[in-house]
Amino acid sequence: MPFAVVEGEPQYTLPKDLYIPPDALEVFLDAFEGPLDLLLYLIRRQNLDILDIPLAQITAQYMEYIEMMRELRLELAAEYLVMAAMLAEIKSRMLLPRPQEEEEEGEDPRAELIRRLQEYERFKQAAEDLHGLPQVGRDVFPVQVEVPHRQVERKPPDVDLKELLLALRDVLKRADMFSRHHVTREPLSLRERMSRVLEAVRPDRFT
Repeated sequence: MPFAVVEGEPQYTLPKDLYIPPDALEVFLDAFEGPLDLLLYLIRRQNLDILDIPLAQITAQYMEYIEMMRELRLELAAEYLVMAAMLAEIKSRMLLPRPQEEEEEGEDPRAELIRRLQEYERFKQAAEDLHGLPQVGRDVFPVQVEVPHRQVERKPPDVDLKELLLALRDVLKRADMFSRHHVTREPLSLRERMSRVLEAVRPDRFT
């Protein structure tokens, strides 16, 4: 499997004097999100049936990728090596002869790998669908509008002096219509109050 194509020609080995900047190495390392992503890429690139994976072919291509990463002196995540061991184990189980009874009753050694690939592909497609939706800050931006403060200027009413004098006259007329009444307390001395009380309690008034 070529690791690159230069001017239409596949490249299978790295030039000894090739300099790869560190940033480019990081991009290369992040090309796949994990071993399942790499396996799915190898399967889909060759239009293979995910339910009938040619394991020997896929395993060989996967190991080529791992070896290329080592040549580039990139630090491999442990999950890539775990997947390599899993592929080797499945491949050996498929190559070893089994009794006919076990073949009829036993599960396909690739079944667990196929299940994981199908599950990963569903999640990957769902993530791509979500990423395709409009996102605030990327596709949609909130509109911020600042309305300047406007001071309303109130103009005086359009009246002349004659109208003002007539209005004042009407106000004064209405004011004269209100009469004023002052209430004062009735002056009453203590002696007068006592006389009234004695008058009220005279015995002859109750006979």
